[in-house]
Amino acid sequence: MEEIVVQDLELKSLIGFDGNPLNGLILHPDGVHLIYPLGTNVTAYNWSTKAQRFFVGLTNIISAVTVSNTGKYVAAGQVNYMGFRSPIIIWDFQTGEPVTKYDSHMVRVESVSFSCCEQYLMSLGGIDDGTIIVYEIDKRQVLCGSSSVKSTAGISTVLRAVNARNRCFVVAGDNMLRLWTLNREQRNLQGLDTSFAKIKRKILCTAIDRRDEYAYCGTSTGDVLKVALNFPADAAAQIPAGYPTAAGNKKRPPAGVTVELYSKGVTSLLLYGDDGTMIVGSGNGVVELVRQKAQQQQPARQHKTAETRLAAPTRPLLVAVRSADVESTVTSVQLMGDHTALVGTIRCELFTVSVDTFAVTRMFTCHTSAVHDLAFPRGYSKVFATASKDDVRVWSVDTLQELLRVTVRNCTCSGVLFSHDGTQIISSWNDGRIRSFTPETGRPLYTIHNCHNNGVSAIAMCVDGVKLVSGGGDGQVRVWQLNGTDGILLAVLKEHKGAVTSIDLHRLGHEAITSSADGTCIVWDIVRYTRLSIMFSSTVFTSAMYHPNATQLLTSGTNRYIGFWEALDGSLIREIEGSAVAAVNSLDMTPSGKYFVTGSSDQTVKVWLYNEGVPTHVGVGHAGVVTNVRVSPDGRYLVSTSVDGGIFLWRFPHDSDTKPSNSRCSTVSGVSAGEQQTVRSRQLSLKKSMPVRKENISDISSAQKVMSVLPDGEAAAGGDVGVRNSSSSRNICKSLSSAR
Repeated sequence: MEEIVVQDLELKSLIGFDGNPLNGLILHPDGVHLIYPLGTNVTAYNWSTKAQRFFVGLTNIISAVTVSNTGKYVAAGQVNYMGFRSPIIIWDFQTGEPVTKYDSHMVRVESVSFSCCEQYLMSLGGIDDGTIIVYEIDKRQVLCGSSSVKSTAGISTVLRAVNARNRCFVVAGDNMLRLWTLNREQRNLQGLDTSFAKIKRKILCTAIDRRDEYAYCGTSTGDVLKVALNFPADAAAQIPAGYPTAAGNKKRPPAGVTVELYSKGVTSLLLYGDDGTMIVGSGNGVVELVRQKAQQQQPARQHKTAETRLAAPTRPLLVAVRSADVESTVTSVQLMGDHTALVGTIRCELFTVSVDTFAVTRMFTCHTSAVHDLAFPRGYSKVFATASKDDVRVWSVDTLQELLRVTVRNCTCSGVLFSHDGTQIISSWNDGRIRSFTPETGRPLYTIHNCHNNGVSAIAMCVDGVKLVSGGGDGQVRVWQLNGTDGILLAVLKEHKGAVTSIDLHRLGHEAITSSADGTCIVWDIVRYTRLSIMFSSTVFTSAMYHPNATQLLTSGTNRYIGFWEALDGSLIREIEGSAVAAVNSLDMTPSGKYFVTGSSDQTVKVWLYNEGVPTHVGVGHAGVVTNVRVSPDGRYLVSTSVDGGIFLWRFPHDSDTKPSNSRCSTVSGVSAGEQQTVRSRQLSLKKSMPVRKENISDISSAQKVMSVLPDGEAAAGGDVGVRNSSSSRNICKSLSSAR
């Protein structure tokens, strides 16, 4: 056998973006591309064509991103493990190739910014580093550095280059704002501190006007500081005429004056015009367009006293013109054109806000916590569902948009699947219940209560759609009969001593294999409800499944090995090392069984040859442990999820080896499967204009949001259920005749 060279998986697209880095969402100067991080990649998203490009090279969570003034360069820094230096990479935007890479900060890069001339890159280290580094891009060298720690202040978290002077930048943080000037000849930095006198503020964000006259600072107190930078009128002058001075404290009242502050602080600022008008984003999700009041001229006798020190907050000088609410902390605000603001939030959601009307539209969404399960409908590759904390979401593969969200507050969804006829979404939850919803609107169909004592950890459904198998944290395996309104318990199988981690059913529906954390996998007869065989290993089994021909079984576990077992008697055929350093958490097989894929705790996705037991492709890009991998039913791509909420779509590197499906999705005479998928995709996009039933649309507001409560008082016991339906589809797997 000739040697197989392991190649890189091609990343097709990412769903969502990481909203945690402050100012992590950046509009490229060309006005078309959005730059944002997700996982270990920096994504360039074309707003017009919806195409994505990726800047790769980092190895952990990205903590800071910036783009140069002309858009020539993109730079990003990451978080690293304790005791290790964090790299910073500069890429060429057009080619996507790294220009340079250097390691100068310990553990974390807090913020990065290009100088206005694109000659230097300034970077700020985190709390474990406490330094400022200036890197000269043309010469590929660190020019100089300095400590960002001030004895009378806290840590620094904000770095911002000025707009007209290429050697000056501002660093701000807890009770400090310092204006730094680079001395190129002497290779050092000189800093000037701003005196706030008795005012104590923690600065969260900074915006500098076009002429470098004032810096506006959003604070954790909920007000905005205006600081005069005191640069000379000549833009060529690099050194300020004096120390920066606080010119005013906006929207912070003196004694006796009542003004509502921004709750949870001002987290993002964007200057809108040269008259001081700005867009303010706050910690509680409020986005406001504000303007400054005209200040009255003071008499000459009082002028000298007014410029000494700012001993107390001044009168409120900001007036809100328009306001909107995006429901979570605003981390980024960018202006696209003259009338649209892009708002990124800490919940990894992207909104567009019309500056004229302040109407809010949700564009991107993403999970913010670990994705516990992933499922495709049978024989249909245009959508898939994910399970995470508080909700189940349905995603479109073509548009990368969220189509449906079903929310159960204060609960975690551990498993999700589609019924074989595509009319139900069945989910398992840590409160011990199994819930079924419609795929169109997320309307609750039925709930099976008290399924398992320690929560339901895994579920699987037979082809007939009548029998359901569930596994729980108590180690029990239970078989249910579904009647459309409830579930009837048929049998309880007690063999496992640990939580059931996965369930897979034989293609004929008469057997099931379950894996457990107790180091056993059991093959059950779910007709006579007896154990057929059992497999032991010194590991925590994370996944087990049948080969498509049902003669062999495949398992993965925390011992890093993938096991091949005989289905008849449970004897071990062979073991191969799935990962060199970490547990193998998930696996899936193509319909013919020629290939299988794995996801590991080492943040990699691998494609394997089944018979040879060797990997052919490896995908690197996740910034967290990979929790699920699934191959699409058409075999064109695979989807992987991770603990940080990232959803990655990879191109499957081998030719499709799918078998003809016997589901009613592909049995319409005279119509190919590809044509059927085209029709279904058109139904997804034309949902709003199609005739709808009353149950689908009657309670949906203009924001396409439905809030409902489960019947029989379940909301009081298990949390409220909310349904968010944005451009949702009709029954996902229906035939063309029924669609008409």
